[in-house]
Amino acid sequence: MTQLADLIQKNIEALNDCECNEYKNIPQKDGQSLPNMTKLKEFIFLVKEIVFPGFFSEAGSNGSTRKYYLGMQMEKLNSLLTEQIRNSLLFFTERESDVLDAGDAELLAMSFLEKVPKIKRLLCTDVQAMFDNDPAAKSTGEVIICYPSIQAMIHYRVAHELLLLGIPVLPRIITELAHSATGIDIHPGAQIGEYFSIDHGTGVVIGETAIIGNHVNLYKGVTLGAKNFVLDECGNPKNVPRHPIIEDNVVIYSNATVLGRITIGHDSVIGGNVWLTNGVPPHSRVLQQKASSGEI
Repeated sequence: MTQLADLIQKNIEALNDCECNEYKNIPQKDGQSLPNMTKLKEFIFLVKEIVFPGFFSEAGSNGSTRKYYLGMQMEKLNSLLTEQIRNSLLFFTERESDVLDAGDAELLAMSFLEKVPKIKRLLCTDVQAMFDNDPAAKSTGEVIICYPSIQAMIHYRVAHELLLLGIPVLPRIITELAHSATGIDIHPGAQIGEYFSIDHGTGVVIGETAIIGNHVNLYKGVTLGAKNFVLDECGNPKNVPRHPIIEDNVVIYSNATVLGRITIGHDSVIGGNVWLTNGVPPHSRVLQQKASSGEI
């Protein structure tokens, strides 16, 4: 037992050494809570119940009591979000002088509540787009309940509005929750227009500075990524526009990879498995070269 106690004590000292080069950049803020994953999942579920009442719980399905139900859920949403914003601001603000107080967290949460009708409108356009682009869908209700792409877009639409409010970390956590559940990786910083559709969705990646117009349809495995990074004088990557711009009415088929700050013109079609690092004008058709039927 003495040997074990000595070993544990030795490891405690090593683990508590915050001056080690490999440890010194990890935040060490005593007594401050991190955002809570369980509560953020509850927050997102509340958004789903508010935006699509009756689809994710029976409580909001009765039209005669729906306004009362929505009011209760909005109050719960505000309380949960205020707490998580406060934790995020306290823990992830680099300078103590920049830390906002509890009143600021409440104001930010209320600012988000003002965005919920906008989020609902955009999500309804996404549902309609996915229904219109998939003959297998029997109703928009089926799309809401069953389609992982809608789950990913709920998370993205919420996270994007939180990011615009300047809230640290929470937007990334929310989109990563969707990523782990659906295989669809959308950075909250991406700008995505109305009537956005993802068919199946597994393996889709949309980078932070991507800009996507209206009525854009992506298939599984599509990557809208960066070709390279611009480094600052210290050798660290600079956060500059580095992902594609996809204009309106573009279709990008399965496993296509579109890299760099290039523009895909409106009403274009990018074929499956295409690797694209140069922009194309409107009404383009970019396809793989057909295999030769001749003998080798």
